[in-house]
Amino acid sequence: MTPRSVRRTTATAALLAASVSPLLPGTGAAASTASASVSRAGSAVTARYVALGDSYASGAGLPEPTDPECSRSGLNYPSVLARSYGSRSFKDVTCGGATTRDLWHRQGAKAPQLRALSRNTTLVTVTMGGNDIGFSSIIGTCLSAARSDPAGSPCQAQYAKSGHDELARRIRALSPRITAMLADVRRRSPRATVMLVGYPALLPESGAACPSVVPFAKGDFPYLRDTVKRLNAMLRQQARRSSALYVDTYTPTIGHDMCAGDARFVEPLVVPAGVAPAHPNQQGQRVMASLVAERIDRLRH
Repeated sequence: MTPRSVRRTTATAALLAASVSPLLPGTGAAASTASASVSRAGSAVTARYVALGDSYASGAGLPEPTDPECSRSGLNYPSVLARSYGSRSFKDVTCGGATTRDLWHRQGAKAPQLRALSRNTTLVTVTMGGNDIGFSSIIGTCLSAARSDPAGSPCQAQYAKSGHDELARRIRALSPRITAMLADVRRRSPRATVMLVGYPALLPESGAACPSVVPFAKGDFPYLRDTVKRLNAMLRQQARRSSALYVDTYTPTIGHDMCAGDARFVEPLVVPAGVAPAHPNQQGQRVMASLVAERIDRLRH
């Protein structure tokens, strides 16, 4: 994939222009509008950085593992960001399979993620919520349902019965836990910039199907697309209510979903061994890093 295929923000363009190099804040197109003081502000914000989250933040399926038990890679967006700004202290406790419960409780042998925070933390990024609503089980359910009705919408029929959408209910139930998480982050790290990083586009915005690589029923693609959008909308709302910053990774990745072939930022469900299906690839993680960086560089201190 070439940089021309990317739906750019200025920071994304800077990252993709040096596709194997770390993002340099304030370079490329961003340099024409960003002052040195903004770059210094970005470095101050990222000086003592803690990354929280699930497998979308840990970099599941990517090379350069740093913690195989958590499917954590040194190529995930938090690591790209920390290297880019030269963070003096960087704690990455993202972990595949994590739910909001694992912020406060052990995830197997792993300490609760919130323990990584301190009063000196200057930046916290969080990508969390997909496992709370059951991303993996939803995928399994929809794959199974598609076998009996590949042209219909059997998964939607299973989750949305009698006017009640179970996945929408799960998202509503998750909302207060996101509120509690953001409040606890603020309590533990009162001086930190807190950024809630959303989920990228997983399925085509048009609702078009690609059953050869994502074998859902054709009619379920719009429903599942809208479920991801509903989750992101809730995260955005909770960030706003909690005075945290929301980073939209969905809109800039439209057209780079699981169905997008070589232009994809998220791997499809039919993948070679060792690749994490339905997760951001290395390019996707770089784009997520660039979107967080763009938001940081807009801060004024």
